[in-house]
Amino acid sequence: MARPTGCFLILSQARIEALVEKAYENLASGRVLMSYSDSGTSVSKDWPMTVEQVMVECRYALQIKDPQQYGGIDRVRVYNGLWNFRGL
Repeated sequence: MARPTGCFLILSQARIEALVEKAYENLASGRVLMSYSDSGTSVSKDWPMTVEQVMVECRYALQIKDPQQYGGIDRVRVYNGLWNFRGL
């Protein structure tokens, strides 16, 4: 799964929610790439971020901006269970 980088944190909550709606529309319609070719010339336009990455970034930003509504940030605690210090 993609990891959030926090690139949407500077945006307002309303703008982030609009991005979520737009990403969902693109996902639902299946639009990921636009291309055109004519007489040997081709032009293509791709999205700068995948839909998955946009959704992950939006969720992360919304969790920071409004944790009461969107839940807290998912944090993973790492536990080192190796307490075998024989020889010390």
